[in-house]
Order: sequence, then structure tokens, then C-alpha cells
Amino acid sequence: MELKDKVVLVTGSTRGIGAQTALTFAQAGARVILNGRHELPAELKQQLDDLNADYRFINGDIADEDQVKSLAKAAWAAYGQIDVLVNNAGITRDQLLIGMKQADFDAVINVNLRGTYMLTQRILKKMFKQRSGAIINLASVVGLHGNAGQANYAASKAALIGLTKTIAQEGALRGIRCNAVAPGMIASNMTAALSDHVQKQIISRIPLKRLGQPIEVAETIKFLAQNDYITGQTIVVDGGMTM
Repeated sequence: MELKDKVVLVTGSTRGIGAQTALTFAQAGARVILNGRHELPAELKQQLDDLNADYRFINGDIADEDQVKSLAKAAWAAYGQIDVLVNNAGITRDQLLIGMKQADFDAVINVNLRGTYMLTQRILKKMFKQRSGAIINLASVVGLHGNAGQANYAASKAALIGLTKTIAQEGALRGIRCNAVAPGMIASNMTAALSDHVQKQIISRIPLKRLGQPIEVAETIKFLAQNDYITGQTIVVDGGMTM
């Protein structure tokens, strides 16, 4: 898929991996629809403007069914098509299972899994009619091997991998592909807040001995959007942590 003038919708794209993904597609000449629960940060807006990017921002919470309906409708109306959907929006509510509140379990499932399902269903129906499209879901290495204190997050990301494979099988009937990207420890505001000791412990478990960068995940997402013969796969971007 050539990305110039293609339309890419990236959820949860006001910061982190989502923001970098939006910028990466914009640099490739795509028209980008950003989404988030809060306003578009001034710094990100400036970066997009500096690229002379053709973009839109649609506010909305993918955990809310009514807002998902509005988001899907507005996103498709913005350019009359969506060629790539990147389901990036996600949250964490970490706690050991024995102390985890049901509300925190439900919140993570509602955003990471149910929200992805609700939006993808609506966009996929439109892609079926246009008989083309690529969907990339953001999973996690935690969905592959689990992680203490993240039962809700691990469950949501493992389920996303299963959802990805099913969408790939159903979408193939109309030339639509679906893949997942499973990042490992990526540099972010969250990792920056960790103590030097904790960061060193994490890095010691990574064969490449460093944290990943958002651009390295974004470039993988872009690759999957462009390669027309990859579907149903989960690509791990973790510096070798899970090999």
C-alpha cells in the first residue's frame, strides 16, 4: 500500500506511541485522523503543522459506545474513506490480582478490548464496502507472557491478539488485513518516572540493553500498513526480551 493520500485513523494519538505513529504516517504523506479523550497538545499540533500535514482531530473516549459511534461517523466523513485503522488507545490500572478492584479490571477491559472491538466493527463494515483496508492493533508482550500486577492489562492484550487473528480471517474475504504489534518496554513518561535502579533492572532483562523508542514501534506499524501480504500476525518489538 502506498501511503501518500491514504487516510489513517489512530486512536489514543495525543501522546506516546500513538502520537509518534500519527507523525510517522503524516511524514509518509498520509492524511491522518488523530483521536484522544483530551485536546490535541500544542506541541503535537505544531509538529504536524511543521510537516504541512493534512490532519483532523476528533475527541472521543473509545470506552463509551455513544462516543465510539460519533467517532466512527466523523472519522469516515472527514475524508470519505479510511484505509488504515490503528487501534492504539489503552490504559493500565495495575495491582496484584488478590487486591485488584473489579472496577479497575473492568475499566482496562472496556478501553483496551471492548473499545477496540466497538470501533473496529464500525470501521470494518465500511472497509468491507470499499473492499480494502489494513487494521493494526496494539497488543503487548505482557499479552504473550503475562506480568505480575497486570492481570487486567495482560488479559486485554492477550484477547486483542485473538481478536486480531479472527479479524484477519474474516477480513481476508474482502482484501482487508489485520495484524498486531506487541511492544516491550518503550521509553515513555511512565518509564521516565521509574527510579534509576528499577530502570537498570528492566534493561538487564533486555538483550539489546536499552528501552525501545516510540519511533521504532511506529515504523513497525507503518510497515504492516504497507505490506499487502502480511495478515494475522503479531510482531514483537521488545529488544529480544521475549525470545
